[in-house]
Amino acid sequence: MAERTRGTRQRAAIEGALERETAFRTAQELHAVLRDRGAGVGLTTVYRALQAMAAAGALDVVRNGDGEAMYRRCRAEAHHHHIVCRSCGTTAELSATPVEAWVRTAARRHGFSDVTHTAELFGLCADCD
Repeated sequence: MAERTRGTRQRAAIEGALERETAFRTAQELHAVLRDRGAGVGLTTVYRALQAMAAAGALDVVRNGDGEAMYRRCRAEAHHHHIVCRSCGTTAELSATPVEAWVRTAARRHGFSDVTHTAELFGLCADCD
């Protein structure tokens, strides 16, 4: 029973850190935030919790230039895309109507159905440029 309580406390700490974040963050970055706040959450626990939350659809995930997963709790519930600052992680959510139209056209043209896709843009925000 003690393990379950500990896991709930750790999960709550991770969820709290994500609620305060506005940028995409790696598991290691979130772990550092938690450590700085004095939360006793191990890095492995952070990785597992983020993966579980992403699999449940509670988080969006993008890959940085090194291929590392970055996580963020998005406010938009509908399908959307992101533009992410490579330096600080600041993020804007994008509606990409032309991309969506192109995906539907390409799928139809090639006889595909139930097509999914991701399109993430990376650059430097105005503060980091």
